[in-house]
Amino acid sequence: MQSLNASMKTSTLMVAGVLSAIGATACCFAPLLLVLLGFGGAWAARMKSLEPFQPLFIAMTLGFMAFGFYRLYMLPRRCAPGEACALPHVLRRQRIAWWIVAAVIMFMAAFPLFADYFY
Repeated sequence: MQSLNASMKTSTLMVAGVLSAIGATACCFAPLLLVLLGFGGAWAARMKSLEPFQPLFIAMTLGFMAFGFYRLYMLPRRCAPGEACALPHVLRRQRIAWWIVAAVIMFMAAFPLFADYFY
């Protein structure tokens, strides 16, 4: 039960990191994505009002990702033999998922720097 709880906490942190990254790029990435998907651009342009909150969302994203990294790499595992978290392939999959999510978040966080080339 302990390993399931730890795994859920790690998953929750990754989801929170992604959601805060989406909030950080809502002013730039989201309108472009919505227009590319065929939604009207007039109401999507209103997301520009979220731009003042971008530093807050980026700080939250970095905090969630740092805590997830800490739990995956630095915090010692407390698992009983035979539990899911004691299996090396489970930890490996969690770490791979963390790095994939981190790459997506880095792309989304850097998007405002080159968003002008898409508009």
